[in-house]
Amino acid sequence: MKPVLLYIDPGTGSMLFTILIGIISTCVFFIQKLSLKIKFRLSGGKEAAAAEQDSLEYVIFSDSKRYWNTFKPICDEFEARKIPVAYWTASPDDPALNEKYEYVSCEFIGEGNKAFAKLNLMKADICLSTTPGLDVYQWKRSDKVKWYVHIFHAVSEGIGYKMFGLDFYDAVLTTGELPEKRIRQLEKMRGLSEKELHRVGITYMDSMRERLDKAEHEAHDIPTVLLAPSWGKSSILCRYGAKIIDALLQTGYRIVIRPHPQSLTSDKEVIDPLMQKYPDGKQLSWDFSNDNFMILNEADIMISDFSGVMFDFAFVFDKPLIYADTSFDSSIYDAAWIDEPMWLFQVLPSIGIPLSESGLNDIKATIDQAMKSEKMKESRTAARNLGWQNIGKSAEAAADYLIEKHGELAG
Repeated sequence: MKPVLLYIDPGTGSMLFTILIGIISTCVFFIQKLSLKIKFRLSGGKEAAAAEQDSLEYVIFSDSKRYWNTFKPICDEFEARKIPVAYWTASPDDPALNEKYEYVSCEFIGEGNKAFAKLNLMKADICLSTTPGLDVYQWKRSDKVKWYVHIFHAVSEGIGYKMFGLDFYDAVLTTGELPEKRIRQLEKMRGLSEKELHRVGITYMDSMRERLDKAEHEAHDIPTVLLAPSWGKSSILCRYGAKIIDALLQTGYRIVIRPHPQSLTSDKEVIDPLMQKYPDGKQLSWDFSNDNFMILNEADIMISDFSGVMFDFAFVFDKPLIYADTSFDSSIYDAAWIDEPMWLFQVLPSIGIPLSESGLNDIKATIDQAMKSEKMKESRTAARNLGWQNIGKSAEAAADYLIEKHGELAG
């Protein structure tokens, strides 16, 4: 008799794996938290002293310096209103640490587990963050925090995070109507209580638009092509590698490669050899600056895959896109729960031109076509109106929500 083989589809298998990891992580961090409390008590009652400290009204947590552009407009708004807020960062070189605020206190709380240990014992009325996975992995909800609020750091419909990314937040500050529909779908499917959804827009894109209004863009004879991939096995550099760089160099155009910061860690085995093979030179350069405004303003066209920076380029700078067909694998993301394709992949064909591996030989013609297309320019406007709402008022709207919610919690 042949043995019976059990089959689990990739999406379900990934979901079960994620749940298992979440359970293991919960146990590990419960033990760590208990150990930390015991250590505090044995060291002279520092835990008891900490418990007597006043709770903070507002805490903003950033797991990376690259999200300072999302939080700075909100911090500026609180500063202008003379309302104290604590900004906690897990990056020792976060630009926030150099700011000269009076009402916003910026603090480096350590990296990795050290940061999460502090977060897990946080005492605050409201915590605002753009970090997904609250109460799923290392970052656990503190019973001394009244309200957790998530804010998006890019145009998003809310299902591009790894599974359960937003499930345990109390509220989400959305970019527009796109994520609101998806969040409600997931809540219903998972039997979750409805979160508060408040539409604010996108803070850093508002700031970028203000900078663009004051900036200059110098015309040049040779087009600048910006290759700006995401990270992971489905990204351009992981899928095409040297092939796409060689094809771009043959165009004769100036090429700037700006890898996603996460790829320097997750895709190191791909990025490092490419940087060695294609060092900075007259035609090609690598860009790792924390602020991407200068290169986005300078570039004439972008080639990307599924990175959110495409919407910065198309919506703020109103410039053409080419997107690589890399067959995105959604099995570990919240998108795996939704039957229809992500909005990102629905809208890309209207605002950009697809690029397959077989099309690399004609990439110059594709670039030239994209830079001349008026139809795509009209489509960018329509997509912008849907994906980026409340333009110019996001920081004010975010601050209004947080302050009003604080008043409710205090009442």
